[in-house]
Amino acid sequence: MRYKLMLLASFAFLFSMSAFAHHGNAAYDTSKMTTVTGTVTSFQFVNPHVLIAMDVKDPSTGEVVKWQGELTSPNHLERAGWTKNTLKPGDEITMSGSALKTGTPAMAVRKISKNGEPIPTGAGE
Repeated sequence: MRYKLMLLASFAFLFSMSAFAHHGNAAYDTSKMTTVTGTVTSFQFVNPHVLIAMDVKDPSTGEVVKWQGELTSPNHLERAGWTKNTLKPGDEITMSGSALKTGTPAMAVRKISKNGEPIPTGAGE
């Protein structure tokens, strides 16, 4: 039952993310920066937005929380030096950005680093 609930929640989350894709930052709390560190589980270098899924260990409970980060388009990131191989499952990364206001573990990524080294996103960093 728990598996079905997680699957349904994941589907609803992915559907809601695509609904927000081109409608500004209204869904995100842009008043503060959220930072998470974890292990990449999926990297989708696809239009309209590049998506990163990662497992993050919650420091207070020790439980693994599945986070999703949304970046700009692949075209924009390619100009900043990205390729479909920039990230891969198993990579340890830190991403910072504006989290969803709903509390769902997802964010619009503004900064990202791999092994402590910043990866430019072309967002003026």
